[in-house]
Amino acid sequence: MLKLEPRPQASRGWSYGSPLLALAITVLIGIALFAALGKDPVRGLQVFFWEPIKSPYALGELMVKATPLLLIALGLAVCFRSNIWNIGAEGQFVMGAIAAGGMALLADKTTGPWIMPVVLLAGVLGGMVWAGLVALLRDRFNANEILVSLMLVYVATLVLGYLVFGPWKDPMGYNFPQTKTFEKATQIPRLMAGSRMNIGLLLALAGAGALWVFLFRTRSGFALQVGGLAPAAARYAGFSTRRALWTALLISGGAAGLAGALEVAGPIGQLTPYVPAGYGFAAIIVAFVGRLHPVGMVFSAILMSMFYIGGELAQSRLGLPKSLTGVFQGLLLFTLLACDTLIAYRIRWVRTPTALKGGL
Repeated sequence: MLKLEPRPQASRGWSYGSPLLALAITVLIGIALFAALGKDPVRGLQVFFWEPIKSPYALGELMVKATPLLLIALGLAVCFRSNIWNIGAEGQFVMGAIAAGGMALLADKTTGPWIMPVVLLAGVLGGMVWAGLVALLRDRFNANEILVSLMLVYVATLVLGYLVFGPWKDPMGYNFPQTKTFEKATQIPRLMAGSRMNIGLLLALAGAGALWVFLFRTRSGFALQVGGLAPAAARYAGFSTRRALWTALLISGGAAGLAGALEVAGPIGQLTPYVPAGYGFAAIIVAFVGRLHPVGMVFSAILMSMFYIGGELAQSRLGLPKSLTGVFQGLLLFTLLACDTLIAYRIRWVRTPTALKGGL
């Protein structure tokens, strides 16, 4: 029989190999799922893993999806390494989009290009304010940040709905719940002609580099991580848990708000009820699959964006529901949790007494 045996120390190899094994198991389950639905498994895998990278335009769309996922995951990694469970990045993403959209609506045809960085800054501040509410309630009243941040997601979505159905609704929009299209001066510059890929990708990659420096080369980053791993040791060393709380949540909220600003001032170009795309929740998976490391999260964000695009293509080309995206995301998360067992345990084959008796 198979038996889990504790390792003397955590396996460094499996800490990196576990996500790869989880992806392989997810692919195998996906093959079985396609077959059970009566679809060609090879075609199904092609839709998810080949179509998103087969042309420059497809790669551009892949990066468009990966950019908000990476930005939000980078902020979440700061929280999770600090043992602060910010589950409401989706709400901070939405509030960043609202703040950026409100600033963009102030522009007119005479507004200069200076408005574009102001729009992005408004998005960052919007996300930070929303995350700051979580920090305030945790700091002053010891409220659980998981519940508070999650409930604020629904509040942010309701605020967005009120604005696009009400005061910000485009009077020339044929009664659709959306704002007017933002002026060209507020739109994020694109990196390639014929592609929606924009400078948000460069900001996300720069953010990954900045996070690496912050976590592994600064005293503040070290203090955050010590507080997450050993709160008692952090207090003994004189590290402020209150400062860690506010720092982690404000960084996380600012990153999510920036992602929201880039989304509405980039690919969308206006505020609509469909701004909440689930990026804030998917970024949690991105963060953990990437091992809360900036480099790992770059690759996991690309993988997760493949699932988004693959789900959309599976709907149009294979006649499968778009919810297949969520199925693959959930499979990846649960298989990762299962495979992470191998970090602290090894699998041993143990011969039972019955087997020994039969052998004799």
